[in-house]
Amino acid sequence: MALVCLGLCACQGPGHLRQSPPPVPSAKPALKAGMTLAQPYVLVEKSARRLSLYDGRQVVKVYRVCTGLSVGDKQREGDKKTPLGRFYICYKNPQSQYTLSLGLSYPNIDDADRGLSASMITQAQHDAICQATNAHACPPWDTALGGEIMIHGAGANRPGTAGCVGMDDDDIRELYPLLPIGTTVEIVP
Repeated sequence: MALVCLGLCACQGPGHLRQSPPPVPSAKPALKAGMTLAQPYVLVEKSARRLSLYDGRQVVKVYRVCTGLSVGDKQREGDKKTPLGRFYICYKNPQSQYTLSLGLSYPNIDDADRGLSASMITQAQHDAICQATNAHACPPWDTALGGEIMIHGAGANRPGTAGCVGMDDDDIRELYPLLPIGTTVEIVP
């Protein structure tokens, strides 16, 4: 099984430089210690290299991030693309090699359907992904579709990741305790 990100995802070095990230608009100061969110929601905008934290419809804070080195929607293991779509946090790793990590529910049912149609995964793998998604659990991360997509530390200043969403360490430390298992994470181009 090729690991994409279970705390083992390596942000790529300077040999893969992109344009400098745009400034983070509307950045807000550090969140108050002990803060809780009634309805947490995360929006990741890949092209803007931005992660916005919401409480319901209210933006609470905006963070700078890096995403996959390759452009587009994740199609398969090893393509270095960050998936597009709606996911949920299905795993929290406080012992991540990249400070802290929040596991996302990729692949989802749409990805499983695509993978089955393209003969990338078996019917049993498709069914396991669908069952896990319907149970709001982590889907299998060991198929040809890839998996173990995380939001983790290790720096937003990096040019990119193997498919994860990379944040600065202080930012993931601030975000991690605010997001329970089940929090919706939407990733858009």
